[in-house]
Amino acid sequence: MSKLPVVTYQTRLRLTPEQSASLDVYAELYGRAQRTLFAKMRAGASMNELKRSFLRRFGLTARQFNAIRVELEGKIASIRERRPELIEELQARIKRGQKAIIRLEKKAPGSNTLHQKKRRLAILQAKLASLSADQESGRVRLCFGSRRLFRRQFALEENGYADHAAWKKDWQAERSSQFFVLGSKDETSGNQSCQATVAPDGSLRLRLRLPDGTGEPSKHLVIEGVRFAYGQEAILQTLSAGRVVIAQTKTVKLVRKREGSAVSYRFVRDRKGWRVFVSVEAQPVALVTRRLAGAIGVDINPDHLALAETDRFGNLVEVRRIGLHLYGKSEEQAKARIGDACRQIARACAESGKPLVIERLDLRKRRAELEAVDPVRARSLSSFAYAKTIAMLKAASFRAGVEVIEVDPAYTSVIGAVNHARRHGIGSHQGAAYAIARRGLGLSERPSVREAVVPTRNGGHVTFALPARNRTKHVWSFWSDVRKGLKAAHAAHARSGGNRLPPAPLLPKARALGATRTLSAKPRHANRRQHCSADVVDDLPW
Repeated sequence: MSKLPVVTYQTRLRLTPEQSASLDVYAELYGRAQRTLFAKMRAGASMNELKRSFLRRFGLTARQFNAIRVELEGKIASIRERRPELIEELQARIKRGQKAIIRLEKKAPGSNTLHQKKRRLAILQAKLASLSADQESGRVRLCFGSRRLFRRQFALEENGYADHAAWKKDWQAERSSQFFVLGSKDETSGNQSCQATVAPDGSLRLRLRLPDGTGEPSKHLVIEGVRFAYGQEAILQTLSAGRVVIAQTKTVKLVRKREGSAVSYRFVRDRKGWRVFVSVEAQPVALVTRRLAGAIGVDINPDHLALAETDRFGNLVEVRRIGLHLYGKSEEQAKARIGDACRQIARACAESGKPLVIERLDLRKRRAELEAVDPVRARSLSSFAYAKTIAMLKAASFRAGVEVIEVDPAYTSVIGAVNHARRHGIGSHQGAAYAIARRGLGLSERPSVREAVVPTRNGGHVTFALPARNRTKHVWSFWSDVRKGLKAAHAAHARSGGNRLPPAPLLPKARALGATRTLSAKPRHANRRQHCSADVVDDLPW
């Protein structure tokens, strides 16, 4: 099985009213067949018997039935794979919520905040009970058309519906708004049911096989002039990669067999019309980086990406900060900003010839934090797409020929704050990125000082003595004790009012490494909402 990633490109189709109507009928038949197949599968029917009956009942080809089956099995598999993680995540969120309620009962026993926390805890416990019951029974719940739209029928006026019939019209349209065309590498043009050919003007010509159950007079729908603003060359390269080879089978000595790359299509209808998504296997890219040159570490944070570059000996070369102000942005705006930042990082790695080192983050712990943090922090965490950033970093690095090294994130922030921040005059996040880069190179993580001087958010610092190290244990055991001392020092610093002091000037070494600061007319503590703009680089040792 190939390990190359699958990339998807999309474009909007220019269709006549007749062509659009044909796709509407196809999508309606596809959705009805998929929902029926899911009901039959839950009833325990045999797949072979279902295939024979579905081909006759819905007028499908064997390949079209396989597309419905593969998509449905993928949905079911993803739910079953995700469910244990959701249960573990809910257990962690309930535990944090219970601790928050205990603290509020002591501080504000009759507050509205305590009441809302209890309501939230009851909701989480109900979700956990439902998921646990499904896990034990093996039952899978699927809502075709999205659960959010389904719930809108219970508040018609608030969601802009005049009556239930108007909602039902949208509901039925959403349940029949797309269909999938499965590809295979041994078929012509990578797909038997939808074949793409290159027109003389360089555009693509799609020849889509319609199901017999649609009642269309023609078996095929031809769509001309399909162009992709991004990915056209990759699709053309995939279509031209197919070749005919001579293979040997058990019954026939020699047979002509076609080998190439599978090309799958998904047609999706939205408010503006129909779009087509083409999924192809990415072409292999030669690596342009090597670990002997050093590494570039990235520390992912809700509002920025911190970068630290090292040489082959693990010495710090440069630090950078790329702002990611995603709060208040739409999903597409957030994806655009994250994509720009990831391409910038991949380009820097390719130019320097150094691999990219990232953390293997546990997103369940991140989501569990939402139950115990303040509302501002919770909105920041929920607005930031950790998974999307990691996926885009890997995709951009693959296209640029950059090796991606994933490391365990244990204690990188503590190591960066204690070992590197004060020593190099950089921020704690840049120090964490530096620790990540060194871990990717397999370098030492031993403590470099006996007394920790860790910078704080306002430019000051906290100081505490490091515990004695037991060399018979792993070094992470030592950093676990250091983290406890660091938390206690930060708490004492906050109680003493140290966070309200004005920031200290930058160290000369920090300026030499590339750290900058934009001065403000007001001190930082005067307004917590005061931030630099998205284009301002802020590398203070905070």
